Amino acid sequence: MLLLHCPLLLLLLPLSSRSQKLPTRDEELFQMQIRDKAFFHDSSVIPDGAEISSYLFRDTPKRYFFVVEEDNTPLAVTVTPCDAPLEWKLSVQELPEEASGEGSGEPEPLEQQKQQITNEEGTELFSYKGNDVEYFVSSSSPSGLYQLDLLSTEKDTHFKVYATTTPESDQPYPELPYDPRIDVTSLGRTTVTLAWKPSPTASLLKQPIQYCIVINKEHNFKSLCAVEARLSSDDAFMMAPKPGLDFSPFDFAHFGFPSDNNSGRERGFLKSSKFGRQTTSKPRVDLHKVCVGNKNIFTVSDLKPDTQYYFDMFAVNTNTNMSTAYVGTFARTKEEAKQKTVELKDGKVTDVFIKRKGAKFLRFAPVSSHQKVTFSVHSCLDAVQIQVRRDGKLLLSQNVEGVRQFQLRGKAKAKYLIRLKGSKKGASMLKILATTRPNKQMFPSLPEDTRIKAFDKLRTCSSVTVAWLGTQERNKFCIYKREVDDNYSEEQKKREQNQCLGPDTRKKSEKVLCKYFHSQNIQKAVTTETIRGLQPGKSYLLDVYVIGHGGHSVKYQSKLVKTRKFC
Repeated sequence: MLLLHCPLLLLLLPLSSRSQKLPTRDEELFQMQIRDKAFFHDSSVIPDGAEISSYLFRDTPKRYFFVVEEDNTPLAVTVTPCDAPLEWKLSVQELPEEASGEGSGEPEPLEQQKQQITNEEGTELFSYKGNDVEYFVSSSSPSGLYQLDLLSTEKDTHFKVYATTTPESDQPYPELPYDPRIDVTSLGRTTVTLAWKPSPTASLLKQPIQYCIVINKEHNFKSLCAVEARLSSDDAFMMAPKPGLDFSPFDFAHFGFPSDNNSGRERGFLKSSKFGRQTTSKPRVDLHKVCVGNKNIFTVSDLKPDTQYYFDMFAVNTNTNMSTAYVGTFARTKEEAKQKTVELKDGKVTDVFIKRKGAKFLRFAPVSSHQKVTFSVHSCLDAVQIQVRRDGKLLLSQNVEGVRQFQLRGKAKAKYLIRLKGSKKGASMLKILATTRPNKQMFPSLPEDTRIKAFDKLRTCSSVTVAWLGTQERNKFCIYKREVDDNYSEEQKKREQNQCLGPDTRKKSEKVLCKYFHSQNIQKAVTTETIRGLQPGKSYLLDVYVIGHGGHSVKYQSKLVKTRKFC
């Protein structure tokens, strides 16, 4: 194949001597020319053994030329539509006698040769219409001037063309395995595991191959070029490339794929990286692409439950930046597990455990008519979120720490759905009570501040003095102590802050005393206590429990104290 623009061809043909054949491919010249991408850009010449990228305006045909100088020459032509179906045709016509070296006499005038070459229809070798990557392959092609005609009737579009007279040695496209299908080996609610057989180009020829996965909700893709076109532009008019620039939609510099440092990460779909060429439109958010190196198995995560996804796999030769598509597949993720709804009984405390980031649903259906309904929630660990709906209408949505009570207006024959959402930090535990009896209060009331204060000046070698706040209601308070190591940390204390664990879980030897306390004047609802019989220079963890009329207790925040070592 000869690297010639059509006007250049017409100028050179008359100058050829009668005994001279068209030159064979000069590999050194060829490598120099393909490095100068501007040489081919926006021209009518197809270089031998290099893929070109170009564009078509809708309903505007485009023609490319190349020359095969000898009969019985192997030939392979590949056309890759990017984002619209193409109509293309490959034909050949004989070269003028002067060019073949068999003529005699003076060369024909330039205009006469131009008409001889361009006006003849030639012999059609192959034609295709569609959006598949299609090939013309011949082990023995005649010499002549070959022309490739392309047309897009749907919209402005990009495409790629590759042609070579040495298809056996070039092999720029990765070869597919004997079974080119993608297998779905595991299916979950938010994950899909894919497996595929390696390309022989990697396993046998030892060429550098990486695999790129494409995930979307609409359809499978025939080529990576089509994927890139979808990512980098919308359906609006596509900007034509500027002459002299290496315009390629298939620019591996990276068109949205994660960099090598991020290859194979199974967190989320993607992190975009630098583009070789800036585009003016935003990437589509419903299409994701990730390269996983030379892996043959990969788990796609962060999918939506009960949703159909399409998966495509492309083997990419990192030396040539050319790719081959496996047979795509699709799969529907599993449905979200139906939440079991717990029935709440009027006036009865229910214990609830929620996994990290999980949720639980509860239902309360009073058997009698009621004017008000009260929900009491005791969060044992971190804050939880509570939502209450009455017959589908949202009445309450709040975060709860410690003990909270909510009173809502009732309605005859109403049904209440309670949704409890756990913490992001870890598992959540809580107690909840629903009742239509306004005087039914199982949990003790708490002050806003549940800290225990220690008085440093009153510290001795054998005692510490502490204080805590109470409420206007008369409740029972019990204080407990436990000796701990000197290296006992706040982090250890935090792990033990389960407010739902009552005094019944403590050793009898740890009990200091219990007493009743309240004050009608909330400003004076403070009590103090001196804890004696301690050892010098020792650390102790102090806990105060307030016990309500129903027997349920709530623990104040633990306090770490230390006696004086010398007195």
